[in-house]
Amino acid sequence: MLRWMWGWGVCPVAVSRGHMPFCSTQQEPHQANPSHSGQVTHRPGNQLTLCSLLEMGFSETQAKEMHEGATKSRGKHVPSVLTALLLLGLNPSSILKIMQKCPEVYSLKGADLQQRIDHLRKMGLVEGSLQRMISHYPKVMLLPVKRVNMVPRLLREKCLFTIHQVTDILRDSPEVLEEDLAQLEYKFQYVYFRMGVRQPEMVKAKLFRLPLSELRCRHCFLERRGLYQTPDKKGQTLILNPPLKDVLCVSEETYLTQVAMATAEEFHVFRKLMAREQEEKGREDEYSSDEDEEDKDDDDDGLHRRKCHWNTGYKKDRK
Repeated sequence: MLRWMWGWGVCPVAVSRGHMPFCSTQQEPHQANPSHSGQVTHRPGNQLTLCSLLEMGFSETQAKEMHEGATKSRGKHVPSVLTALLLLGLNPSSILKIMQKCPEVYSLKGADLQQRIDHLRKMGLVEGSLQRMISHYPKVMLLPVKRVNMVPRLLREKCLFTIHQVTDILRDSPEVLEEDLAQLEYKFQYVYFRMGVRQPEMVKAKLFRLPLSELRCRHCFLERRGLYQTPDKKGQTLILNPPLKDVLCVSEETYLTQVAMATAEEFHVFRKLMAREQEEKGREDEYSSDEDEEDKDDDDDGLHRRKCHWNTGYKKDRK
């Protein structure tokens, strides 16, 4: 199946009226007759053809869809990209789904893609985890290596996750690689200090899959209903807090019926109140920031006037 990886042979294609051209790998070259209504089409070896897609293992329907996608994207290195994905162990169906989710992959260079795959391996993503990560979040193949390195470094140095925990986070929540670093650190600090949860439980609960707004909303809803309490300095509480995974890793329906013991209407009203509180807090912070700027400007103006007065007096004395 992988003959195309080492050499792309010219494959005769019979063009039917109104249909995309498919070819049979069993057809002998001398059978093609130029006098027929169909004609033999020769394509350069570095271009993607329907024949080569069939040889890779794609069905006719899959090959047609893949060929159309490659044509629309005008990718110049699609064969080498498919080579890298097949060598990774992905089957044609998985590759097609990846391209449907993220058509930008068509425009990659095979060498760049292979470099990023190798880098993910060096970060501890072993076979199985790596394939699952790329299938779930193909945009990871578009991220520069420098950007990919920034998130694990923050998780290790600022959030004190172990190397193994960082690998688990990247495998289960690859979207974290695109998250704002300041927001990422704040989310960790919120759960660590406000909720009193430690790193191992965060990893089990797949913390970084949930947006900060939803995390805060679910936590505060439990807190105001008396079902969650921030631990003291010794890590103790007067009530038994639910595990973080029961708060985050469940659907909203399960969260309400089994954890919050509330109705959807109550949670909907609370969500609106939380949004309003955050909006008002944002305006207050903005107003406070404007006041600080004005105070700074006033101080600068006063200092400028004093300097002008000193300069004037100095000149007057000179006279």
